Amino acid sequence: MSTDPDFDPQDPDNLTDEELRAAYEAELARIRVDDVLIQTLVSLLNLGARRAGLTGEDEQPDWEQVRLAIEGTRALLPLVEPVLGPDAKQVRDALSQLQLAFARSGAKPPAPAKPERDPASPPKPGDPDSAVASGRLWVPGQPT
Repeated sequence: MSTDPDFDPQDPDNLTDEELRAAYEAELARIRVDDVLIQTLVSLLNLGARRAGLTGEDEQPDWEQVRLAIEGTRALLPLVEPVLGPDAKQVRDALSQLQLAFARSGAKPPAPAKPERDPASPPKPGDPDSAVASGRLWVPGQPT
């Protein structure tokens, strides 16, 4: 044990690589995936609100970043709503505020990407989808 009065055994700078690795492994064993998803949701909503100018900071709105925060939240929310329970309403309300700010901004979501070819037309030789269409490539859920 160190006699240094500033020595703190919990300070990562005072731990050996082996002790740090053990602490990291213990944290990984403790933490759950839904905890990470919830923290990600909170981070997305906070960043989205900041990028939309809803936090009172003197920051230029970045509507593309707001759009990404909205889409990310919309994708993750159904995965963790059961875990959130009654707190899901607070997350949905924050998402609604972001969506409203985005709509009021007049920013337009990007147009959906158009396919390079008509999916109903047969693929041309050399087309990346030609192996699928010819039946040479097995794809789950498609008849052989």
